[in-house]
Amino acid sequence: MAIKKNDQVIVIAGNAKNKTGRVKEVIGDRVIVSGLNMRKKHVKPSQENPQGGRIEEEGSIHISNVMAYSEESQKGSRMKVLEVDDGKKVRVLKACGTEFGERY
Repeated sequence: MAIKKNDQVIVIAGNAKNKTGRVKEVIGDRVIVSGLNMRKKHVKPSQENPQGGRIEEEGSIHISNVMAYSEESQKGSRMKVLEVDDGKKVRVLKACGTEFGERY
C-alpha cells in the first residue's frame, strides 16, 4: 500500500474534500486522518468517564479517497517507488520529485 502511518495526505473526495492531515492509523483499505471526518460516539458512564455522554472521534476514510500531499507544491500527488544506490527503496512524489517518508 502506498499510504502509511504518519504520512501527510489530502482528501480528494467526500465531505472533507481538500482538507489535509496526518494519517494516524491504517486499517486494511481504510485510513484514520487526525482531525478529519469527525464522528460523535455515545458512551455509557464508566469509572474514567462518570458523566457518560457524547465524545467526538475521527472516523475512517477509504484509502482511495486520500492522496499523498506535497507541501512543496501545495497539492496532492501520486507516487512511485524507486530503488536507491544502497539497495533500499524510497517513495517519490511525481508532482515535485521529492522523497516521501523514510527509506525502507
